[in-house]
Amino acid sequence: METEKKSVASFMNRLYERGLTTACGGNVSMRCGNLMYITPSGTDKSCVKPDEIAVVDIERGENLTAQLKLSIESEMHRRIYLEREDVSAVVHSHPLYASMFSALEEKIDTKLLAESYYLLLDVCKAPYALMGTSELAQNVAMTIRKCNAMLLENHGALTVGKNLLQAFERMEVLENAAKLTFMTGKSFTVSHISEENLEVIRKKFC
Repeated sequence: METEKKSVASFMNRLYERGLTTACGGNVSMRCGNLMYITPSGTDKSCVKPDEIAVVDIERGENLTAQLKLSIESEMHRRIYLEREDVSAVVHSHPLYASMFSALEEKIDTKLLAESYYLLLDVCKAPYALMGTSELAQNVAMTIRKCNAMLLENHGALTVGKNLLQAFERMEVLENAAKLTFMTGKSFTVSHISEENLEVIRKKFC
């Protein structure tokens, strides 16, 4: 159990160090048997420690570390593991260029480099839903059936893998593919969050 916690904390720290997420944004998890190890919400992701990593029973959704506050996206991670038996790690973050494409109608072009196509194939997009909600978890669970890298509309990015290293590498490659797509593109069509959904955010988080 301690080894898994150290690995999750280490990759979360690395995600921040690489500029792939914000100070308190994003979350990392891994599966070991029927247990999910996941980073907390609302903490400085540059220095998350192993003893801050929560443990969740994947089948029941029960927090086995009651003294720790679960990430608001825990249900999203749990649903991915229930949908994909081949997935043992999930990385969700807010890298600049990939997040930009989450608000664009155009797709990230993974066919510019062999590496990006080999590791990502095509990038999917999950429909918008408020962060931390069961609706978002459902949208992501439905979308992850057909891809290993996705954008969360007007939110950020998510990658999965057979282990933490693979999921992390896919996030790095996804961000690089987004940069290359932007640099080689001509014009893009922006899709803003609707006023109705902005009001929901203001009421819930502001």
